Amino acid sequence: MSNINESLQSSIQQLGLGPQPQTSTKRPDELGQEEFLKLMITQLQSQDPFSPMQNGEFISQMAQFSSVTGLTDLKQSFDKLATSLQSNQALQASSLVGRTVMVPSATGVLPQSGALAGAIDLPETSGAVTLTVTDASGQVMRRLELGAQSAGEVYFRWDGITDAGTPAAPGRYYISAEASMDGETVALETLTNAAVDSVTLGQGGQGLTLNLTDGNTVDFASVREIR
Repeated sequence: MSNINESLQSSIQQLGLGPQPQTSTKRPDELGQEEFLKLMITQLQSQDPFSPMQNGEFISQMAQFSSVTGLTDLKQSFDKLATSLQSNQALQASSLVGRTVMVPSATGVLPQSGALAGAIDLPETSGAVTLTVTDASGQVMRRLELGAQSAGEVYFRWDGITDAGTPAAPGRYYISAEASMDGETVALETLTNAAVDSVTLGQGGQGLTLNLTDGNTVDFASVREIR
């Protein structure tokens, strides 16, 4: 029986399943490698000598346990990597506080003695691009004819002067854009500039969000341009 135990222990060591140094406290309901091996040895010692466990079955049980242990270690490694990546992303995003970003938005803020600026996302070349600025009641404040434009981001800047030639009050305004493409008028996505006021860290696998000074909150991944 001693030779059998020695042979068993030798096989276990070759498979890398021998007792390992304890580096953390294990919960009472967890079954570690050492406990598993003790159960396996007890099973072998108590088995029916006329119907012993086959070598293949024994190796299969050890291989299954080794596979489960390996997957657990792999999951822990990925969890640590995810935490590290999130911390790194948070550090990068925090450096954006105070800087200006361009994000998709249908609204923009006209500051005191300033301008409302942004861009239009034009998917293909157009012979006529138009930007319209309206107030909260839907009244058109300014219509900017931007003319023919190539595909890409078409930048605009409204200085706050209305079509009537009078200055508009500072505040939030709605913006929309359209372009003529293949004989049809197509609505386009608009982007506006805003400063980053703060950064919110996501919970439960959620990403980072930027809190802008214009009151909007956007995903970090939606930022098109940083200035």
